[in-house]
Amino acid sequence: METNNKSKSILIITTLVCLLPIILSLSMYDRLPDQVAVHWDIAGNPDNFMPKAVAAFVLPVSMAVLNLVVYVLISLDPKRNNAAPVLRMIAHWAIAALSVVIMPITLFKATGADIRIETVVPALVGVLILVIGNYLPKSKQNYTIGIKLPWTLHSEDNWNKTHRFAGYLWMVGGLLMVILAFLNTQAFWGMIIMILVLVAAPTIYSLSLYKKGV
Repeated sequence: METNNKSKSILIITTLVCLLPIILSLSMYDRLPDQVAVHWDIAGNPDNFMPKAVAAFVLPVSMAVLNLVVYVLISLDPKRNNAAPVLRMIAHWAIAALSVVIMPITLFKATGADIRIETVVPALVGVLILVIGNYLPKSKQNYTIGIKLPWTLHSEDNWNKTHRFAGYLWMVGGLLMVILAFLNTQAFWGMIIMILVLVAAPTIYSLSLYKKGV
């Protein structure tokens, strides 16, 4: 019962955090242009826009709904406690953190603030991947958090070896992303390529273990 109450408290708190940017939206609404940029290309130029009412109010509500979906998915996993506690915390807080970081950036950019999206986003993604990589080896088999492949879910040994391999790889990859971001050397392309490698390499490694009978 205590665990359920704690889990529900986390849901309530993270949902409120998702909605917190609405306060900023209200205070800045009159200064926002009619169309607000919500997406940028690899050079940091806006390439997708929304009406300011949608960007200011609907987006935070959408984040709150997404937060609820993630919570339900995690809570339905019978092996959710096998995931490392830090990774469970990241999973519960990821959408809320995204809302309170991305929404202010979006609103301030819309009013003319000089924020280098092409640097900030790869750096934040790199830090997140580095942290996740540090805790991947500490996670046991579960259905929602980790590298969920047919072979890792079939074999505990495969799961453990794949997550140890991926943990080191993700830490190195995350660090490289952060370095590229602050060097401003094609950071977005570096981020995309690195993410592809971080997904593909553990998958291939896990499959190779499976073919060896692991």
